[in-house]
Amino acid sequence: MWSVYLLFTIFPILFLIRELCLNLYKGHKNVCIVVLGDLGRSPRMQYHAMSFAKEGYIVDFIGYPGSLPLKQIRENSSIHIYYLHPPPDIEDRLSRLPYYVIKTIWQTSNLIWILFTKHISNYILIQNPPAIPTILVCWFYSIVVDSKFIIDWHNYAHTLMALTLKDDHLLVKFAKAIETYFGSKAHYNFCVSQAMKEDLQLKWGIKAEVLYDRPSNEFQPISLTEKHIFLLKLSEKYNVLKGSEESSTVFTKYIENEAQLYSKRPGFIISSTSWTEDEDFSVLLNALQEYENAFEQDICKLPDLICMITGKGPLKEFYMAIIKLKNWKHVTIITPWLENEEYPKMLASADLGICLHISSSGLDLPMKIIDMFGCELPVCAYNFKCLSELVKHKENGMIFSNDKELAEQLKSWFVDFPNNDIQHQLDIKFREELRKFQKNRWHGNWSSIALPYFNQ
Repeated sequence: MWSVYLLFTIFPILFLIRELCLNLYKGHKNVCIVVLGDLGRSPRMQYHAMSFAKEGYIVDFIGYPGSLPLKQIRENSSIHIYYLHPPPDIEDRLSRLPYYVIKTIWQTSNLIWILFTKHISNYILIQNPPAIPTILVCWFYSIVVDSKFIIDWHNYAHTLMALTLKDDHLLVKFAKAIETYFGSKAHYNFCVSQAMKEDLQLKWGIKAEVLYDRPSNEFQPISLTEKHIFLLKLSEKYNVLKGSEESSTVFTKYIENEAQLYSKRPGFIISSTSWTEDEDFSVLLNALQEYENAFEQDICKLPDLICMITGKGPLKEFYMAIIKLKNWKHVTIITPWLENEEYPKMLASADLGICLHISSSGLDLPMKIIDMFGCELPVCAYNFKCLSELVKHKENGMIFSNDKELAEQLKSWFVDFPNNDIQHQLDIKFREELRKFQKNRWHGNWSSIALPYFNQ
């Protein structure tokens, strides 16, 4: 019964839509970008969209609402945003498997509806993960409308799912099967690291082109005056940043129309996070506790430390409860939510960046480090399999493997701050390397690596 219904109703309708769209948009350069997540929190896919628009493509951008996409996307007439409807909030009422089935059915029908009611796309580019139902639905769409199907591999869906489920769980096995089979059906594949390229080829026979993340032009160093103005504005919300003098912050003051740094000021570190299982935030909290202990014991001459943690995610409340229990006198944590335009300025204002990303597969590279490097901010990064493709220890940053190592790096960086000559020379060395890194920005790199596949 259902097969007859599909044969004589849905498939002919889809075929008619296909023919109509092919005739209407023949010759147009049109790409559809699909993210089964918050568009505003998908920087790499936003960069794809902006680069396509710069090269004369019409871009359909599909994903969930939440954080606002970049202003350049919202105001670009060549980029059309289509928002998916979030699935019903019934997770607490059902066990995991029934909820996952209902959620997948909801997402599938919603995505199919949007894909087949908008105009045709010559190319459909998807972010993976998540794999289900994105890969299956978008592959089906590419077959029906005769478009090119491209996957941008950021990580593996099945390894992310295995963080909360066991490796042998039915859902994990199903996600892996979907990635394996339909990943090989893609016309082109991009991935974020050389290690991932080799893994895709070795395990699944998938040939992928490495498209490294690079900072966009928004992520730049800023002047001391710009830093002062930004921090002064932020101090209106956070008293810990207010200075003792008028029109001052705890870091900067304004004298005779010139911004100056206080000779005695707190250290300023920043970490951005999605508050998920692939970032163990207890590592940073333990390191900060050791820093506090060292200050109290006067082991080394340390300044007070302000730690800013940006982002939102499922584990934020859990860690915030732990932070509230800390009775620190010399370490202060604040967790602001920053607008897209504010985030680069915040990175450029800090003394040191902290990255706790460990990668569920060990094959993806953290975008947050790319952003920090773009703002010329030295980084301490948690070590994992392929991190050396981005961070080289004591060349352009520092690498740690546990909370003890991170604590030692924090203390050595801020001892006798800001008058530590050894730290100052290391800071200069790192920033020189980061200036070299900044020369290859996103669009230039994208144009040389990705664009040729779409202009064939």
